[in-house]
Amino acid sequence: MNCKNFFSVFFLLVSACTAYNNEINETGFIYKKNFTNKGFTLVYSKNLYKNKIISKKIDNRALIIFQKNLKKGTSVKIKNILNNKTIIAKVGPKSKYPLFNNSVISNRISKEIELDHNEPYIEIIEILRNSTFIAKKGKIFDEEKKVADKAPIDLISVNNLNEDIKKTEKIKKDKFNYIIKIADFYFKDSAHIMIDRIKKETPIKNVRMLNLSKTQYRVFLGPFDNINSLQKAFNNVNILEFENIEIIKNVKNI
Repeated sequence: MNCKNFFSVFFLLVSACTAYNNEINETGFIYKKNFTNKGFTLVYSKNLYKNKIISKKIDNRALIIFQKNLKKGTSVKIKNILNNKTIIAKVGPKSKYPLFNNSVISNRISKEIELDHNEPYIEIIEILRNSTFIAKKGKIFDEEKKVADKAPIDLISVNNLNEDIKKTEKIKKDKFNYIIKIADFYFKDSAHIMIDRIKKETPIKNVRMLNLSKTQYRVFLGPFDNINSLQKAFNNVNILEFENIEIIKNVKNI
């Protein structure tokens, strides 16, 4: 295996499982800085807990979020992408919740960022406190495992709760249009390897690549114009157990 292919496959391993703010060194490896994820959240309610959709309770008066990839006590910024409102919150204990959702948030957070419960689209941004997020090991090919074993892995490092909340002008709502971002790759060959893998190991056949720059190739599914088809594709690709798939608003109408 030549040097370029070695880095391509290793980069595939890293990128397919994580989505962070990145820095790339001269060898093509990515240094991970902080965890970020865009997707649909779930607003906590007693019924969700009662029906065992969520495994733990949230105090709806608290600024608490459940997020499976982050440790308890981690500070995060939560952004309502549709109106740009943000708030700082803390990650609560580990809890089970639907794979499709990137988190569970309290009613207070929902109110503070004026979340649309019909389209609860948020971004979660880890606020670093001298700590590093380590991705869980995903399911990979035997060939990829051999490469990974030789690679320097240590480089991878709604109830009204506040009547005084100011009302803002309603932003004109865009048509429902999303893609599922699998990963961004430095090498085009790595992106093609990922596309082939998804087609072979899942029922999904409509996998696409977008050339963002000379050194950035995005593998994605979609676009999707309704929540049902989006959720079906998201659940299908989760067979591969990637760590941090993102749902992205398709503002460019790809």
